[in-house]
Amino acid sequence: MNPPKPADRLAELKIGEEQRGSRPFALVTAIIGALLVIGGGVAAVFLLGSEPEVLAVRTARVRSISVDAGTTVLNASGYVTARRQATVSSKTAGQITEIAIEEGMEVGAGQVLARLDSSNLERTLRLAEAQTAAAGKAVLEVEAQLAEARLRQERTGRLVAQQVAGQADLDQVNGEVATLEARIERQREDIRVSERQGEVIRQQIEDMVIRAPFDGVITAKNAQPGEMMSPIAGGAGFTRTGIGTIVDMTSLEIEVDVNEAYINRVSPEQPVDAVLDSYDDWTIPARVIAIIPTADRDRATVRVRIGFEELDSRILPDMGVKVSFRSAEAEPEEAPEGLLVDAAAVFPDTGRDLVYLVRDGRVQRRAVRLGDRRGSDVFVLSGLVEGDRVVVEGLEGLEDGAEVMEAAAAP
Repeated sequence: MNPPKPADRLAELKIGEEQRGSRPFALVTAIIGALLVIGGGVAAVFLLGSEPEVLAVRTARVRSISVDAGTTVLNASGYVTARRQATVSSKTAGQITEIAIEEGMEVGAGQVLARLDSSNLERTLRLAEAQTAAAGKAVLEVEAQLAEARLRQERTGRLVAQQVAGQADLDQVNGEVATLEARIERQREDIRVSERQGEVIRQQIEDMVIRAPFDGVITAKNAQPGEMMSPIAGGAGFTRTGIGTIVDMTSLEIEVDVNEAYINRVSPEQPVDAVLDSYDDWTIPARVIAIIPTADRDRATVRVRIGFEELDSRILPDMGVKVSFRSAEAEPEEAPEGLLVDAAAVFPDTGRDLVYLVRDGRVQRRAVRLGDRRGSDVFVLSGLVEGDRVVVEGLEGLEDGAEVMEAAAAP
């Protein structure tokens, strides 16, 4: 076999026309594919990074409430107080042996709340009773002597009449009878004194039993068995001055401090609407009991007492309450209905009052028309319906249509 010639080898190294056209096309195709892949990745990153943020907001419900037609002339805030409450203590000092109360327990007047150690007094009482018994027996002895002396008095009197005995003998017997009668009277008085002493000791024993002064509810328990009790505070700090606090729940009322500049808007028997901070959708009818005739110089306020028209178990001492003093005009037979919303949900914009209404996880700007304020709430005349939920916290940065998540929504 003949070896190839150099010219033939050179011809093999030449690029044909078909190869010369296909390689640039493949290269361009590969570059375009790479660009598409990179572009797709960048687009995906852009789309994922631009996902809209879900904002957490707090909402409140628009609620319906019955309102009076009387005009509100003044708003104030105060606290529920008990007109009748007491820290129950003992009359004398002693060690506590029994406690029969717990917080929240209802008690009646005279019910036993606690007992103090009365063992020493009981021994003293037994001694007094024994002394009384001994004095009674001594009286019996003297009475027997008196009976004998009176017999001798009669016999001596007959003998004197018969001139057998002298007058001196009769005078001696008369003196003995008088002495015995006086001794008996003194001993009987000693018995009465001893009986009074026994009564005092019995009262002291009774005072060791602590009883409820009136019907009420125990709101605090301040002592335990084994502790010392005294009506006067001890210097060492280990002596209790009270076993607990009892509150008469039928004496609950409201105390508010009204600025003295507006006290002229308040009058006795004036109708009042009270709203507890714990139940802001519950309006309690009340009435002014009295205006305390003195002002607080430091705060420039006057205290006003307000009584509930009807008590309820939900009303508790020291609860915060907002009150609205109404005008004393006659009220209609039927009170109209109104809508209340938290005033924190309302914000102004271009002369209008707006709220953010939450619907299907998104907010909608809604224009509303408002009425009078009622504590921390405001009446809505138009723009909302009962049951709507509006944003009260998280208004910053909200825009119409923004996606939100309700956090701890108010009822």
